[in-house]
Amino acid sequence: MDVSNAQWVKSSYSGSNGGNCVEVTAATGVIAVRDSKDPDGPKLLFTPAEWNTFLHNLKSGGR
Repeated sequence: MDVSNAQWVKSSYSGSNGGNCVEVTAATGVIAVRDSKDPDGPKLLFTPAEWNTFLHNLKSGGR
């Protein structure tokens, strides 16, 4: 999946930590995640269902 022209959003928890951030973008049928220090590097791809499960687990502490 080509996300080279995607609008990436930085995590609101990133703050001013010197660029150590997670960025996320949504495309048709996929959520992509990348490391802001390496924007041309690998991306993690999730289906919307996988992403929702991931977020749910983060919010619930993995329970």
